[in-house]
Amino acid sequence: MDAATLWQRYQDWLYYHEQLGIYLDISRMSFDDHFVEQLRPRLEQAFLAMDALEAGEIANPDEQRMVGHYWLRDEDLAPNAEIKAEISSTLNKIATFTTDIHAGRIKPPHAPRFTDVIAIGIGGSALGPQFVSQALGALHPSLQIHFIDNTDPAGIDRILELLQDRLVSTLVITISKSGNTLETRNGMVEVKQRFIDRGWDFGKHAIAITGYGSKLAKIAESEAWLAFFPMHDWVGGRTSELSVVGLLPAALEGIAITDMLAGAKTMDQATRIHDLKQNPAALLALAWYWAGGGQGKKDMVILPYKDSLMLFSRYLQQLVMESLGKEKDLSGQTVYQGIAVYGNKGSTDQHAYVQQLREGIPNFFMTFIEVLKDRDRGSLEIEPNITAGDYLSGFLLGTRSALSEKRRDSITVTLPEVNAKQIGALIALYERAVGLYATLINVNAYHQPGVEAGKKAAAETLALQTRVIQVLKSTLTPLPLESLAAKAGSAEDIETIYKIVRHLAANGRGVELYGNRADPAGLQVILKG
Repeated sequence: MDAATLWQRYQDWLYYHEQLGIYLDISRMSFDDHFVEQLRPRLEQAFLAMDALEAGEIANPDEQRMVGHYWLRDEDLAPNAEIKAEISSTLNKIATFTTDIHAGRIKPPHAPRFTDVIAIGIGGSALGPQFVSQALGALHPSLQIHFIDNTDPAGIDRILELLQDRLVSTLVITISKSGNTLETRNGMVEVKQRFIDRGWDFGKHAIAITGYGSKLAKIAESEAWLAFFPMHDWVGGRTSELSVVGLLPAALEGIAITDMLAGAKTMDQATRIHDLKQNPAALLALAWYWAGGGQGKKDMVILPYKDSLMLFSRYLQQLVMESLGKEKDLSGQTVYQGIAVYGNKGSTDQHAYVQQLREGIPNFFMTFIEVLKDRDRGSLEIEPNITAGDYLSGFLLGTRSALSEKRRDSITVTLPEVNAKQIGALIALYERAVGLYATLINVNAYHQPGVEAGKKAAAETLALQTRVIQVLKSTLTPLPLESLAAKAGSAEDIETIYKIVRHLAANGRGVELYGNRADPAGLQVILKG
């Protein structure tokens, strides 16, 4: 297209939210009017399905659950008085608890006030809070927050060693809806032991965010933890950032969570409109459908041009891929759906992968995240009339143009600045876009059977490890690997057993391997000590 045509197309497809100051530009996606008209009936069905979801219809049929994360920022939409009251009481409890912590009315037994927070969670219980903390956290927050989001011992040690003497004034939040998330359980047990080793009562530092009656809730009650905050079965992990999961850590850090909720509520109102050009989430869903032919054939590359938004791509990776990556649709048909998401930040990552994006395999569409405000104060002129922020903007516009020249599709989301209201709106925009797109492709966006399968396989591996150790404990002489597998009742799992004993040997767990490490089948194994 020539410049005049592109300019007109930009004007035709530009969306602007006057109250939020957010722009959405899908004009550089190469769909045509015929495609839009073909998709309109399906979009109307998606609008109606979203209306029904918000009204309390079972939207997660596999688990027979309502999907209610939208109610969290507008309790008047809740389908019954009980849910409305629970949302309100939880928000009030967050506000009261946070105020008491900041004022020192709730304090640790051996220090004048809390100074730090360790948030232990994984997946949706970590990615959202981490993204918000990096986007909105102050240089000198009310409490300094640290995340344990894996069961990596070295990673856990790093956080605990970083705290050193401040552990005495550290609040620990453990986040798990079921209370059975093993990675989270492991982190909690490791942190708890550090408190025990120093002779401190862990419960006086501990908070549980979990479901009613969960294993974690029972532990918190039996050990008299400092506080319990409920997670609801109608809020999924990847849509939980604007629930207590994300709001409590953010509030403790000093982030304006009421502004986040207000921004999300305002965006929700815009994304309920049954008019494509007046609904930014519908515009995103249409663009995604076009890019991948409704089958996710192209990757979504997220490139925010702001350091504080660097984790947005990681947050979106789970929201999009866990919601849309499904083998079967709602009719039980095998469809293999999904959209792969990756990215980091601009302009840093222009140097990493834009060369391929412009000239290599055209298997992607780009999403630029633009922020108009450079900083809170005036900027130095690096060159006459040119600031560092002008360069950042120039790199974004230049990259958009360079991709367009090669007919590589792109979307641009523009925020006026990075603040709590804008981040809340951004989260709400993408939550709704995922929901609408899921309806367009007829998949259940609110379950994750693949994740559960991985957890089951991990549990089976650890059960196998227990059997292997039992066999080794009953044997006085080295066992060939094949014999060990047979005695453990898992001859077909010999490769997994080899990797188990190799890991045990590497960590000083009493297992020793004899033989040529390059010839695993010839190894012999013994447990000493």
